[in-house]
Amino acid sequence: MTKDLLWRGMLAGILAALLATVFARTFAEPLVDRAIAFEESSHEVHAMSMHAEVNEPEIVSRDTQKGEGLLSAMLLYGAAVGGIFSLVFAYCYGRLALIGPRTLALLLAALAFTAVIIVPAIKYPPNPPAVGKHETVGLRTAAYFAMITVSLVGMMAGSRVRTALLPRIGAFNALLVGAAVFLLVVAIVPLGLPTIDEVPARFPADILWNFRVTAIGTQLVLWTALGLGFGAMAERVLRRPAR
Repeated sequence: MTKDLLWRGMLAGILAALLATVFARTFAEPLVDRAIAFEESSHEVHAMSMHAEVNEPEIVSRDTQKGEGLLSAMLLYGAAVGGIFSLVFAYCYGRLALIGPRTLALLLAALAFTAVIIVPAIKYPPNPPAVGKHETVGLRTAAYFAMITVSLVGMMAGSRVRTALLPRIGAFNALLVGAAVFLLVVAIVPLGLPTIDEVPARFPADILWNFRVTAIGTQLVLWTALGLGFGAMAERVLRRPAR
């Protein structure tokens, strides 16, 4: 059964990535173009003030980045996420609660979107080009993945507390306590992570805000489509008559 769920999860992830790519190409990429134009204009002003020219070779064209590059990256990401999602679903199905495959898939997608996308974005929101220094790429990447780890650990801790308290205080109260544990972890532990604010003073606020909204929106499209698509596929596998 796990094998059947795995390839269906990867397929659902690829289909969800196609939808997310269309969303990103329509709404996010125009904002990236505007951010790049701002960065280039800033470089030109700086070069004129220094009486110098900035001639950096273009390794990958912008058309390739927002075309084949975006599509291939999203497809690989969707296949990987879909495969991992199917394995988590296979472990949780029948263990956490007596709910159907579609409901469980949507619930797991919502939890994953919250833990992997929303919570890390509160501490380290997505930024367009021209925001962030080249010398801090390593620090920013490590801090972001550390925040994802904190969020996942907090969610697992909350789930364990909920399971332990379930027989004593009931389902609703146990859920509240588990959620409180998760919120405490993601609120206190990130205080030890570095604070990164590298937005240029002249950077347009509307581009920054709209890019962050569309970046999260792209992930919302992907996780929603993954939950719906994989839930429908998993239901066929799990409810087909045994031979």
